Amino acid sequence: MKRLSFSKMHGLGNDFMVVDATKQPFNLTADEIGRLGNRKTGVGFDQLLVVEPARRDDVDFNYRIFNTDGSEVQHCGNGARCFAKFVRDKQLSDKRELLVQVKKGLITITYCDDDHIEVAMGQPILIPADVPFDYPSPHYQRRYQLVINDQMYRVSVISMGNPHVVLFVENLWSLDIEPLGKAIQQSHYFPESVNVNFVEPISEKQIELRTYERGVGETDACGTGACASAFVHYRNAHLSEGGEVRTAMAMEGANIAVKVRGGQLLIRIDDRDNIFMSGSARWVFDGQLTI
Repeated sequence: MKRLSFSKMHGLGNDFMVVDATKQPFNLTADEIGRLGNRKTGVGFDQLLVVEPARRDDVDFNYRIFNTDGSEVQHCGNGARCFAKFVRDKQLSDKRELLVQVKKGLITITYCDDDHIEVAMGQPILIPADVPFDYPSPHYQRRYQLVINDQMYRVSVISMGNPHVVLFVENLWSLDIEPLGKAIQQSHYFPESVNVNFVEPISEKQIELRTYERGVGETDACGTGACASAFVHYRNAHLSEGGEVRTAMAMEGANIAVKVRGGQLLIRIDDRDNIFMSGSARWVFDGQLTI
C-alpha cells in the first residue's frame, strides 16, 4: 500500500492532482494513475502533476505531467501555473521567477501578482518531423491538407513541446468536436497522437477555442493549445502565406485573448516568436490517500 499526500488545483477548469515529490516518494504505476484520475471512483483530474527536486544545479525544480491513461507528456501550460502556485503556497521557493525542467527542455515561470502567473512557453516547433507529424513534404507550411475519413481538411500543425493541430471553424460552441478530434488523433499523420484545437476567430486580438486533448478528451482549458492557436491566428493575420510581414504589428508581436470554456487566457507573442501565457491558478483542496 502507498500513502500519498496531494493537492487538487485547477487553471480555468483544467483540473489537476498535484504531488510534492520533494518530500515523499513518487512511484505510481500507469494503472494507479488511471484509477486516481477516475472521476467516479478516484480523485478525478485531467492530469497529474509532480513537483520533483531539480536534477541540475541551474534549475529550480523538475516538473512531470501524466495523463489519466498513465502516459507522461512533455508540457502543460495551465498545469505550469498550478505548479507555480503550489510551489509558492507550500513555501518550496520564494523566488519571483522559477526555471523549471520539463520532459523536453526548460520553462520560465514568473509570479506577476497574487492571482497572475506568466509562463514563458518558448518558441513553437514548426518542422513536421520535430512535431512529430508524418507528412509527404518535410518542410514547414502555413497550412497542410489532411485527408480524414475521406474528407479534406486544411489545418496548421505545430508543437509547443507537445503536438497540436489548429483547425479554424464557425459556430464553435455548437459543434460536436469529439468525432473529428478522435479521427485526427488516430490518423497515420501523428505517430504520437496530437491535441486538436478548434478555433473561431473573433478579431485580430481575440479568438475562441475548444481543445480535444490526447489521452484526455475535451477539457475546459488547454494552455499549450491556446498558445498554438494564438500563434497560428497571429501569423494568419499579420504575415503573408510566404511569411512576409504585411502589418506593423507583426514587427512588434501581439497580445491575443483566448476564450475557453473555463475563462480567458492572455497569450503574448514577441517579435522573435517567443510565446508567453498568463492567467490564474486556483486551489481546491488538500488530501491524503492510500492506494
